[in-house]
Amino acid sequence: MRISLHRQLLVRYPSRPGSRIIPELRYNHNMKSILITGGAGFIGINAAERFISTGWKVTIVDNLSRLGADLNLAWLKSKYTEVDFLKIDIRDYDQITDAISKAKPDVLLHLASQVAVTKSFLNPLNDFGVNALGTLNILEALRLTSQNTHLIYASTNKVYGDLKGIDLIENIKRYVPKEIQTGINEKQTLDFHSPYGCSKGAADQYVLDYGRNFDLQTTVLRQSCIYGPRQFGVEDQGWVAWFIIATLLEQDITVFGNGKQVRDLLHVSDLIDLYETLISRPRIENRVFNVGGGEINTLSLIELIDLLGVNFGHNPRIRFASERLGDQKYFVSDNKLLSDIGWEPQIGLSKGITDLFAWISENLKMIRIMHK
Repeated sequence: MRISLHRQLLVRYPSRPGSRIIPELRYNHNMKSILITGGAGFIGINAAERFISTGWKVTIVDNLSRLGADLNLAWLKSKYTEVDFLKIDIRDYDQITDAISKAKPDVLLHLASQVAVTKSFLNPLNDFGVNALGTLNILEALRLTSQNTHLIYASTNKVYGDLKGIDLIENIKRYVPKEIQTGINEKQTLDFHSPYGCSKGAADQYVLDYGRNFDLQTTVLRQSCIYGPRQFGVEDQGWVAWFIIATLLEQDITVFGNGKQVRDLLHVSDLIDLYETLISRPRIENRVFNVGGGEINTLSLIELIDLLGVNFGHNPRIRFASERLGDQKYFVSDNKLLSDIGWEPQIGLSKGITDLFAWISENLKMIRIMHK
């Protein structure tokens, strides 16, 4: 007898007794409301803080599996006496549907994700369960119980694959396009590489398809590298924060490949500004946007290492290893479509990295314990 993949995943991640019912939260539907999946993560907790501070009703959904998520949640609770939090794994269809049907939020910011390419190779089924099935659960919940909610989905630049079709020149410290580029735009061909690229790409397309076919309001953001405070970076995700953390803890930094890979960096505060811009506009029909720091906010791995030495007086300990499968040598977002609707990054690399370095330095004792 063949068992469906959905049932396999339910067997691996069963609902707990009574999981169909979540604690009743007091929703004031006269206030604008937002539900944030992955709301105790780095981006989620910053978004939650912004929306609470501007008078929104915020519900955080998180399973607290991410390093530092419990600390982020405690930090937010220390600032605001009433933080609505539901400990839910989005793979649990009953629980996430119950949460959405009760909240009926104006906006659902879907950030919950398995975020590491490396871990997707180690456990593809887990990666699929969180990124693809979890997203489908949310879409079904919206379709059946909350069709007026605006869903904003955090996709990734990894849906474009390794971008080997872009001719690059290898300079001393970075790759640069052979032809003049304004960045990668939304017309770039999708080319999923790695289980992570497949699961996020599948979710990306499901979000757009549900918008088309079920009249849901959906927005897909194919994000480049996001950085900022409350980012507890590790080797396989959150590389800017990880390079600073490893440097201050005097731990080795492994550079995969030659270190000349280039990314555009976007401060988390600018990303949340974009959320506000999208929410404030009249309905945008099922759009997809590439989003990052753009051409003026780019760094290679080597350039960040040099910056830590020159600007902050800390010389990282580095070692080189083989290039990772599916890694992009160059990705810079073309933000033109976002510029057309009135959004552009405001925080430059100098200020953004200085602020992140200061935040990590101030919280180094806590971070040191986490990385033991």
